[in-house]
Amino acid sequence: MPPPNASWTPSHPAFFLLVGIPGLERVQGWIAIPLCLMYITATLGNSTVLYIIKTEPSLHQPMYLFLAMLAFTDLVLSTSTVPKTLAVFWLGSRAIDFHSCLAQMFFIHAFSSVESGVLMAMALDRFVAICFPLQHSAILSLPVIGKLGGLILLRGVVLISPFSFLASRLPYCDRHVIAHSYCEHMAVVKLVCGNTRINTVYGLFVAFVVVGFDVFIIAASYAMILQAVLKLPSNAARRKAFGTCASHVCVILSFYIPALFTFLTHRFGHNVPHHVHILVAILYLLVPPTLNPIVYGVRTKTIRDRVLSMCFLLGRQRQLL
Repeated sequence: MPPPNASWTPSHPAFFLLVGIPGLERVQGWIAIPLCLMYITATLGNSTVLYIIKTEPSLHQPMYLFLAMLAFTDLVLSTSTVPKTLAVFWLGSRAIDFHSCLAQMFFIHAFSSVESGVLMAMALDRFVAICFPLQHSAILSLPVIGKLGGLILLRGVVLISPFSFLASRLPYCDRHVIAHSYCEHMAVVKLVCGNTRINTVYGLFVAFVVVGFDVFIIAASYAMILQAVLKLPSNAARRKAFGTCASHVCVILSFYIPALFTFLTHRFGHNVPHHVHILVAILYLLVPPTLNPIVYGVRTKTIRDRVLSMCFLLGRQRQLL
């Protein structure tokens, strides 16, 4: 016990050890192969989307600007976790500095919040485009899009920063082995040997505020979109309107379904095998960044044509060389 008048600072280890996937340590090297391929696809795909939108003036429109935000967010999310995960699986590099772990925790949760916010903004964009087509450019002008993107980023930073601050003030005693492949908030909090009620309650609060608000806006937007589309006079017009929303719906499902599974499993899924939980948690941060550029690249004619044009030019250059 410290002296009565002495200041006491909660102890924390100099580093944590990441287990990877508990129970599947022997096959982690094989599991890393598809994860690496997905990460390469996500990096190349999202970088290509960002490059095309930046260099093509005709794409400086609300839908594509939100898509650029989504691509940037996906790059941050995947890069903040996958390289270290691959190092754990292939190189056995399990150690991660305490403050690096807190930084990784911040980027994971902050940009997950940003991704949710961007998906919500994209739903609003589809609602305005379909229900108010003549006012679309006036309602979602470039300054409005910039402010909306800034607010989404600010929300993520403000709400998630306390995670790392609270985790840094807690005592960990001799516990330093994280049964996970990255520094997820609840996985770190489970190592604490003190009272973690504030962390748990605040985590639930943030989840319900962010996801609850965004899902409500998305659901309300698509309910009004559906109502408007069903009033269109021709089947062709209805199909076209639904087609513009199909990509976004696929992206929403690929993000929220594994996110919900991971969130509920951490708190209530005691009967779910731990390795299943960890695998889904990894895919939750890797599948959306991999799928998003593929989905939008295939379904968005302008981006698809530009990618094909770039591939054709690269092929011609190689032939000339």
